[in-house]
Amino acid sequence: MGNDIYAALREGFTDPIRDVLWGHIYLTPQLAALTKSAPFMRLFRIFQLGPAYGTYPGATHTRAAHSIGVYHLARRLLLNLAERGADRWLSFTGGRSFLCAALLHDLGHFPYAHSLKELPLASHEELTGKIILSEPVKSLVADAGGDPYFTAAVVDVALPAHKNQELVFYRKLLSGALDPDKLDYLNRDARYCGVPYGAQDVDFIFSRLHPQPERGFDIDSRGIPSVESILFSKYLMYRSVYWHRSVRSATAMIKKALLAGLNAGAIAREELYNLDDQGLFTLMAGRPVPLFSLAEKVRDGYLYGSAAEFPFDESIHRSLLDIERRYYHEQALAREFSELIGRPVPPEELIIDLPEPISFETGLYVRDEGHYFSESSSVFKTQGGDGFIKTLRIIRIFVAPGYENDIKSAGGLFDILHKKKKWLQL
Repeated sequence: MGNDIYAALREGFTDPIRDVLWGHIYLTPQLAALTKSAPFMRLFRIFQLGPAYGTYPGATHTRAAHSIGVYHLARRLLLNLAERGADRWLSFTGGRSFLCAALLHDLGHFPYAHSLKELPLASHEELTGKIILSEPVKSLVADAGGDPYFTAAVVDVALPAHKNQELVFYRKLLSGALDPDKLDYLNRDARYCGVPYGAQDVDFIFSRLHPQPERGFDIDSRGIPSVESILFSKYLMYRSVYWHRSVRSATAMIKKALLAGLNAGAIAREELYNLDDQGLFTLMAGRPVPLFSLAEKVRDGYLYGSAAEFPFDESIHRSLLDIERRYYHEQALAREFSELIGRPVPPEELIIDLPEPISFETGLYVRDEGHYFSESSSVFKTQGGDGFIKTLRIIRIFVAPGYENDIKSAGGLFDILHKKKKWLQL
């Protein structure tokens, strides 16, 4: 079986793509055909960072470019692990399936970054699996030497693995602390945003990895600083880019509009699948839902401002985790703000934004120290990750321009938000 994986990773890679980040990336003609399929071409019409270009004008790179970068790093990673002993349990079909999974992992991703993430929709991994198992992608994966079900199951872990250990191994490679997805998006997003936070030394990282059938790979203690760098870069990118105040405002406005449309029955869940960025705005522009005007405002750069910000405390703000219940809290808070400033604050012009859960756990095993990363000699312990999360998960109260300054300057705002807290009582 050993030589098969080298054939899967080395033979027939004759078609180059020039990438800003990684230089020349080579594909087989059959893998290149996947990038010309209609489902993949949609990714060229989705900005990787959604509305971030409003703050970082260079952030107009696409999910297609990112996906090609993930494929490139997946091939490098797998070749590195094969040369270190993983070739004993890897096959040609499995290797090609993994390359296809890396290239296609975002096929089902929603438009406009993560604006749709909290909505009651199927996961983008599930949607990706269905696209891979449908034509034309199914046949193209087979032509590229992969198995369509195996490829889909690497991405969508809800699909049964049927005790296939090679499949389990590839799942660990594609999703983890040092996965090709994260290594590409941290480097790529930092490059296009013009910030220094995300750059990672991929060559050194790969040199510290050792294959392990059940865990994917382990690291040695010399790789600990690289993991620390990734964790801190992730924190800085979330704080400065991904969850920038303006990005949160834009995504919260889109989310509020779409939730209203779904609840009113003006749009069906299925209509939100397989859209690109422009398609999302076109969909909302053609429906008679008052809150869909928020999408036009976002498109035109008319963003709601932040009237208040404070850390999320689950013991106090647990009910805000439910996006449906947040609607009632927004109505209650709008009434209190109206009394505070002496004029009406319409509920549709107020949004409570809470970022989704985030983790800084790695699951990595440090082989020469004999324990997991959280127990290693790293400065990053579980408590440290919790501190990052508390800093990042900020509740923001966004309001339409015209209300922001009045609310901020009015006496009694602190009491409303933190002492009386009537707006949190349903």
